[in-house]
Amino acid sequence: MSWGHDEYLYHVVGGHLPEEAGYVIRYHSFYPAHREGAYTHLMNDHDRAMLRWVRMFSAYDLYTKRSERPNVTALRPFYDELIAEYFPPTLRW
Repeated sequence: MSWGHDEYLYHVVGGHLPEEAGYVIRYHSFYPAHREGAYTHLMNDHDRAMLRWVRMFSAYDLYTKRSERPNVTALRPFYDELIAEYFPPTLRW
């Protein structure tokens, strides 16, 4: 595997989120594992349990976008609240 923006984001925000969210960020692009069931022989019980969360997220990931743009003004309070709950005012990028 090669690591890119998913791994970078995992390291930036991982310590602020529940472990399940960190796994989703880190492995959501690892399609052979969560779509095809590949590499399970390299996983331990914990990895297999966490893969459940990645699979759930995949229903909302790539190819699930709508053609119309979201109403950012209406959505902003919801996301501002989530950000305030999980992240400090300044992140170490």
